[in-house]
Amino acid sequence: MLVTGFPAGAFQTNCYILAQDGASECLVVDPGQNAAEPLIEFLGKQSLTPVAVLLTHGHLDHTWSVEPVCEKFGIPAYIHPEDRYMLSDPLRGTGAALSAMIGDAEFREPSEVIELADGDVLDLAGITVTVDHTPGHTQGSVVLRTTADTDQGPVPIALTGDTLFAGSIGRSDLPGGNHERLLESIAAKLLVLDDSTAVLPGHGGATSIGQERVSNPFLVGLSDAQ
Repeated sequence: MLVTGFPAGAFQTNCYILAQDGASECLVVDPGQNAAEPLIEFLGKQSLTPVAVLLTHGHLDHTWSVEPVCEKFGIPAYIHPEDRYMLSDPLRGTGAALSAMIGDAEFREPSEVIELADGDVLDLAGITVTVDHTPGHTQGSVVLRTTADTDQGPVPIALTGDTLFAGSIGRSDLPGGNHERLLESIAAKLLVLDDSTAVLPGHGGATSIGQERVSNPFLVGLSDAQ
């Protein structure tokens, strides 16, 4: 499986592309600010056509380019219903702090939006993706899990959005955030995963569940407490 990504825009939000080896179809995850142009260029070079955009949550730094990408390829966007309102009204999810950056830009939903639910299993572009609802950073945050076949065998992957980072966790001080709920989500949905699970976060570099279990200061004693 091809699993690649690039940081986009002022927020350096990781936009990911997933595709089976040799396939012509792919999935796009979290196309943020200024992601459309490099994404379309990469897809063209790789002869890949996206079949869906999956969103880990509704914050603008993860959804800025979702509507133009979806409209260009005629594909749906998938998002948890608790965060759907931010597609057309992003300031409700971030407060007024971003108003100057947004300026007079207008945002709207893609033509087709499909709502995600905890436990959903999606079969898209030949890839099976399991959805875990992980509220805390936002009310509608989700983790997207799949498995990549490699030369060393299958590797479980968790695209964690802004729920879990290398050495840190997501902020919870924006509208809809809740620190205790975030820790509960991490304990219930992520710390139960195998240590070998690769973590692909919304910002920064990749890590693993095992690495975060032993070194992330926010998670010390969390699994034991649960």
